[in-house]
Amino acid sequence: MLKYVSDLMTPDPLCIGQTDSLKVAHDLMREKNIRHIPIIDDQGQLQGMLTQKIMIANVMKILATYGQLALERKEKQQKAQEVMATDFVAVRPDEKLKDVATYFVKNRHGCLPVVTEDGKLQGIITSSDFVRLAAALLGSEG
Repeated sequence: MLKYVSDLMTPDPLCIGQTDSLKVAHDLMREKNIRHIPIIDDQGQLQGMLTQKIMIANVMKILATYGQLALERKEKQQKAQEVMATDFVAVRPDEKLKDVATYFVKNRHGCLPVVTEDGKLQGIITSSDFVRLAAALLGSEG
């Protein structure tokens, strides 16, 4: 039975470094069909989160200011650390899934990074993980 975040999270999620460009993040999101990218430093410490919402806002800003032809160049010039969210909540692998599920419902977040006690990125848990879990549980009842 799944009980803890570590039981459901995606371990070792795709992530990028603070100095990687928005172009790198944009390409990763598109190629891997992901909506959240943790941003880490050289020691693997979580520094921020880059979400699809942040990416869309930045792309729209670049398009409105510079036009379509400048999009790729401008994305290459802007670093992830310049736009990443730093006011996020992180969870520990040993937190109970029921508490994290309640947090998702109350706060409408799409993901939560999973970190060790010293802040090292260990995984990511998303609202989609809970939907897949619910589908599996509902399927096992029928």
